[in-house]
Parts: sequence; structure tokens; C-alpha cells
Amino acid sequence: MAKVIMVQGTMSGAGKSLLVAGLCRIMKRDGYRVAPFKSQNMALNSFVTEEGLEIGRAQAMQAEAAGLAPLACMNPILLKPVGHTISQVIVNGQVFGNMGAREYFSFKQGLIPDIKRAFRKLEEMAEIIVIEGAGSPAEVNLRENDIVNMGLAKIVGAPVLLAGDIDRGGVFAQLLGTLMLLGKGERRRVKGLVINKFRGDRSLLDPGVEILEEKGSIPVVGVVPYMDIQLEDEDSLTERFEKKEKGKIDITVVRYPRISNFTDFNVFEQIPEVSVRYVDSVEKLGSPDMIFLPGSKNTMGDLDWMRQNGLEAAVKKMAEKVPVCGICGGYQMMGDHIYDPEGMEKGGAMEGMGLLPVITSLKREKVRRQVHGTINKTEGFFGVLTGLAFDGYEIHMGDSVGQTQAFAPNTAFVPGRNKNIYGTYIHGIFDRASIAAALVSALAGKKGLSIGVKSCIDYKGFKEKQYDKLADVLSEYLDMEAIYGILREANIR
Repeated sequence: MAKVIMVQGTMSGAGKSLLVAGLCRIMKRDGYRVAPFKSQNMALNSFVTEEGLEIGRAQAMQAEAAGLAPLACMNPILLKPVGHTISQVIVNGQVFGNMGAREYFSFKQGLIPDIKRAFRKLEEMAEIIVIEGAGSPAEVNLRENDIVNMGLAKIVGAPVLLAGDIDRGGVFAQLLGTLMLLGKGERRRVKGLVINKFRGDRSLLDPGVEILEEKGSIPVVGVVPYMDIQLEDEDSLTERFEKKEKGKIDITVVRYPRISNFTDFNVFEQIPEVSVRYVDSVEKLGSPDMIFLPGSKNTMGDLDWMRQNGLEAAVKKMAEKVPVCGICGGYQMMGDHIYDPEGMEKGGAMEGMGLLPVITSLKREKVRRQVHGTINKTEGFFGVLTGLAFDGYEIHMGDSVGQTQAFAPNTAFVPGRNKNIYGTYIHGIFDRASIAAALVSALAGKKGLSIGVKSCIDYKGFKEKQYDKLADVLSEYLDMEAIYGILREANIR
């Protein structure tokens, strides 16, 4: 049996995902076979494994930190919200169906066998499994039938590290209040406390740490500083949406209510002269150098949102002057029509933006696959990408077909009705350095600028450096000797 340790948090956004990733990288560097696990994730940023199965993007990121190819067994249950109270339920990487919150709450206990099977599969390949919880274990209204926090810890016999976010304030109340609300058996599982995202002089915190350990009767195994780590974060809590600064090259991404897989644009953030801004109004759009319409978990609903707030008209007007590219749901929006005969979203039919000569039919079966190839010959602005190799993956409900002879299926980019307009189903297509650099250089040339993209590296290589940076910081500020001690004594079922 693999040794197991679990990271839970006092709230969403306490830093669990990065702590798990960092522990995976540290243990990998220490010579262990380590793997991440999260029984249930709720996220709109997802990833397709080599098996052609879908998991949360955070678990794919943690697998990379562990030096593993992402697998469906690392995240057996994924919930993708399609409305305020309805989510698409994905089990073992495949769509199970849509459920309301109350229906799923009653249903989820039936998924425990799937969770156990996924966990056992990981145990066959790993010496250590680092588990991520979700939200807070002290949500007393959700304690019944829990399968992702203390309920899971009991199933797999995991000791728990409890992390609090001092950057938001009240970290002592966070940690002690969480411990107070846990049951006696649950509290016994908590073997260490972590104060995360600390800024300032550590010596000023020491008296509080002493009181915390005295009142909580649990040791503090780390005070982790606020880190500038550029890795995927929880999509609902990302700070990327708040960036307003404009760089020499200004790229904007339309932020619809149900935006998904916005990790497609992280690659551009590593280029110092480039800004990536997420905009949700015409006023914030400004005069960008390029516009992306990203993925969406509700294509028809988000297009209707753009139509009502004026962004659709503004983007169509700007497409006459600047490049506009739609990815996945954004690609579907840019076509002539969207049909939903099976009621996957809102049913019926909807007129698209009319920028691409395609029509889309939403279907029950989801396309999930990794793709590799060479960018097809492309006219207009994206001509600079012709012949470049790419890697990526597709996740979409429905198919798009062309209405003109110029349309070629299974191509990287589908050209639009003018030289600035393009669409693609491929997530991650810009991650290679050659593609990102060529695109940014072309945008700069259009403005008569010359910027330094030679230092641009593949996003995969960039992330490897970030994983090592994360591990270096955590190795310094976590008591790894104590954490390995907790692991050695693990298996408290």
C-alpha cells in the first residue's frame, strides 16, 4: 500500500492545489514515486489525458509536478457547472450526465466504489499519494455523505495537513475555528497546520504561532511566504481576471460568465512585453492588439450574454482591424448558427456571430482527444504560423461543419470571412514557444515594434521551472522532516 497524506484547507483558495503540487515535486526530487489525487473537483478548466479522458486541470498540473502523465484515476469525479445549480457530472473521465445540486448531493455516495477503484489504481504505481481536499472540511451542512474531505480521509486512512490563508486575514480564527467544528475522530486526523501566503517579518508572527499550537494542540509544520508562482490556479478564484495593465502588446480575452479553459492564454503571460487582460464589458475592451473568445461551458448562454451587453457587436467591429480567434466554445459562437436538437444547453437554434463560415450542432457525446500535427496553410494574419508543429487537446460537445468549399475539416485553424478571423477546437495550441513567439512577433510588427521573444520557451519548459521554484520555496519553509514523519505513521483508518 502507498503511504498517503492529505492537504485540506480552511476555505477555497487557501492554496491547497499548489501545496499538493509542491509536495509532489519535492518527493519526486527525493526519489519517491509520488502521485496526486482529488476524488471530486469542481472546475471549468479541464484536461484530456492520453487515454482520451477528462480530468480537472489542477490534477493534470500536479501530475506534471510529480513527473507523471496525467491519468483519469487522479480525479475520478469532475463537476463542471453549466448553470447556477446544475453541473455536468464526469465520472472516470466520461460524461455521466447533468445533475442539480440536491440530486447530486443524494447521488454522490454511490460513487464511492469508483473513488476506491481509482485510488487503488494509483496505489499500484505510487509509493506516496498526496491528496487534495476541496473547500473546507468544516462545512457542517455538507458533512453528511462527504467524499472529498474528512470522508475521503477516513476511507483511505489519510493523515491531514490543514492550511490557512493569512493573506486574507484571520488565519488563527480560520485554523482554530475549523478544528473546533470537526468531530473528534476528524480532528485526530489533523497532524499539522500550515500558515500559507505570509508576507512580512516572520518573527512578528511567532507569538501567534505559539498560541495557535497551544490552543489547537497540533504543531505548525510550516509558514509559507506569498509566492509569485505562475501555474494554473482554481478557475473560480484566479487573480488573473483582475489584471488591468496594458503591455506593448495588449491581448484581451472575453470573460463570459461560464468561461472555461482560460489556461490557453497563460503562455503569453511569460513574455514581459505582453499583457493578457480578461474583459467582461465594452468599456474594458479598449483598443487591444488581439482578441480571444475562449472556451465556454454554455456556448449559447454566453453568446446571449455577449449579445445583451454589447460585446458581440464590439468584437465584430474590431475584427475588421485586429485579429480575433475563437477557441472551442468561442469558435462555435463565431460561426453562422448553433443548433441544440438534444437540449444540451438551451435547446432550439441560435444565430451565431457570422464571422466564420461554419454551423455547429451540439450533441450528447463529448469529443475528448489529444491532437498533434502541423498547422495547415493559413492565409492572412495567421499565415506566420503555417507549417509549425503543435500539440493540444479537444474537449467539446458537438461538431462544426463548413458552409463553403474553403472549409477543411480536422485543420488547426479555420479561416473566417476576413484575414483577421480564425477559429479552432484545439486547447493548448499556443503552448509551443515557436507558435507563441511567431504570433507575438507578428502583432509587434503590425505596430512597428520589435520585442524580445527569443527568450520565450515552450510553456511546458516554463512550467517545469515553476515546479522547481515552488519546490525550492516549500522545502525551505515547510518542516519536511515532520511531514515525512507523519507519512511514516500514516494509515489511520
